[in-house]
Amino acid sequence: MYFKNFPVFQYDFLYDNATDGDKLKVSVVKDITRNVRFRKEILSNVTVYDEYDIVDGETPEIIAEKIYGNPEYHWMIMLANDRYDYLTDFPLSEYNLEKHIVAKYGNTRYDVHHYVDANGYIVNSDASGATSVSNDAYERDLNESKRTIKIISKDLISVILKQYKDLL
Repeated sequence: MYFKNFPVFQYDFLYDNATDGDKLKVSVVKDITRNVRFRKEILSNVTVYDEYDIVDGETPEIIAEKIYGNPEYHWMIMLANDRYDYLTDFPLSEYNLEKHIVAKYGNTRYDVHHYVDANGYIVNSDASGATSVSNDAYERDLNESKRTIKIISKDLISVILKQYKDLL
């Protein structure tokens, strides 16, 4: 749905190994260089969105279906949260997180990653009150930090869709 209304143009593709003798082919392609984003001042307005905690295994499509009744609105969730990569910007399921930790750290998964003080700030190991954080705990905390997202109010969906189409 995100790219559905993007303009198209004709593009000449040159094929060096064309067998039919026609080395130049013209194709109609979407202009994916267009860039539509939410304005920062809109997202900073707390009345525009609610916070949502992603349940283990939920994807943007599942959330969009659950909240808006349409999985094709997944791009609104992605843009509202400045998240563009499904693999790194959303929390991993417990199963995939476990695989990630084992692949990344192997036998050192419970070794010390860093130290923190009572306020959670990273400190040297010899700092007063320093507590160690393992590689496993670090990755789990990082994964959890991706769990809370902004959900644009259902009442604004039609306005956003209209502005999106107008921008394109």
